[in-house]
Amino acid sequence: MLDQFIEGFGMAMRLDTVTMVAIGLFAGMLVGSLPGFTTLMAMAILLPISFFMDPLVGIPFLLGIYKGGIFGGSVPAILLSMPGTGAAVATSRDGYKLTQKGQSRKALDMALFSSASGDTFSDIFTILMIFPIAFLVMQFGPPELFAVLLMSLVIIAATSAANPVKGLIMMMFGLWLSFIGTDPLGGVERFTFGLFDLRSGIPLLPMLIGVFAIPEVASVVIRNEKGRKLAALMGERLKFHEFRRCVRTIGRSTLIGTGIGIIPGLGQIVAALMGYSAAKNASSHPETFGEGELEGVAAAEAANNAVNGPTLVPLLTLGIPGDNVTAILLGAFVAQGLRPGPELFETQGATVFAILVAMVLANLLFVVIGYLAIPFFSRLVTIKTSILIPIVIMFAFAGTYVFRSDATDLLILVAFGLFGIIAKAAKFDVMPMVMGFILGPSMEYAFGQTVAMSNGDPVGFFATQRIGALMILLATPVLGYVLWKRLYGRPKTIA
Repeated sequence: MLDQFIEGFGMAMRLDTVTMVAIGLFAGMLVGSLPGFTTLMAMAILLPISFFMDPLVGIPFLLGIYKGGIFGGSVPAILLSMPGTGAAVATSRDGYKLTQKGQSRKALDMALFSSASGDTFSDIFTILMIFPIAFLVMQFGPPELFAVLLMSLVIIAATSAANPVKGLIMMMFGLWLSFIGTDPLGGVERFTFGLFDLRSGIPLLPMLIGVFAIPEVASVVIRNEKGRKLAALMGERLKFHEFRRCVRTIGRSTLIGTGIGIIPGLGQIVAALMGYSAAKNASSHPETFGEGELEGVAAAEAANNAVNGPTLVPLLTLGIPGDNVTAILLGAFVAQGLRPGPELFETQGATVFAILVAMVLANLLFVVIGYLAIPFFSRLVTIKTSILIPIVIMFAFAGTYVFRSDATDLLILVAFGLFGIIAKAAKFDVMPMVMGFILGPSMEYAFGQTVAMSNGDPVGFFATQRIGALMILLATPVLGYVLWKRLYGRPKTIA
């Protein structure tokens, strides 16, 4: 493993890799700083660009967008109380109060340094833990893999949406979409409705751009514009003693974000809110939180950025995306011929380490680019969305078409875009559907292998495959408990 790490470290130090990471960071910060434009939108639209690059250039480029976008969302959150990303919701509580006090530059500096700190330490944890976890996963057979995928799908469906029933409905719909095409076990066409273009299944890229980017554009169009009044005085920069005062809070939030990042389906929003709450509860002056407390900005930003690295653990070891953004990253890996899962570490161990090292390198560039460009990003909030929206739509359609040069993909993009808009209006989260679509083929194949191993005899299976049988039996109470907590464990509100 050490040899693979050394080889991967050398591969990550290529000039083109470093350059594209820097470009990705800047692009992510740029989009995240625009009110109403999200990291998810940037990832979905710029994803096709990575297909024309080497994997050690294209994937780090997307990781740069990912990291830069999460921080970029804090800019409008602090300056306008309008979070650029969902992960910046907690940041706006104290960040905007600091802006009203004429200390917006100080708040932005704190967001930058705490983001980079949380991200770096969580990335190091990812590098240290991902191979031991991958080795454990390599011991899995089809029964264990099926049980893990089943649990992951239902837990994601039950936790990602406010209503777990809606989440399960979307997950089942995503599973059905994954069945369209040719049966991987029997070679029989399913649900193609006689259409030749569906024989190979629904392409992933048009679906991802459709359900993620198009609804975001539509929400920007219909959203009531807030006043874009930028403080004339940015205020003084953050002082070292102010950052040092928040070191303990940053460390606590980093641990929280790292733990949440490993669990599929939770993501940055949960981490930011938990980190903020933990900081407030541990503070000797909790009454200052929400009134312009630098510690509140540090807690939220360190926690939401600490999620970034650990989300790659389930993605790379099991092929299970932890959130919407890592679902797009999965599409990039697959398009580059790197299928996440245990086999990836056997055949491409050095490449995996190179990507992880590039992720740590991105944090160093992150600080430099962010510190120098904060004044520029802070003025982006004045740009009208009527200018930006046509550009975003153009990139969405162009990126979809250039991947396969198939006009059918544009129809699929529009269809899933309309579906995403309707789902969002009806308060259905599309995340479980995407997870069902991505993980459905792997789960179906593992299930088919499991049945074949027992020759269709469930009694024989439970007798010979004890570990797999135990995991499947454990899946039922785990899923039942999660659903029960979501349906009946929530505190009742008083009307």
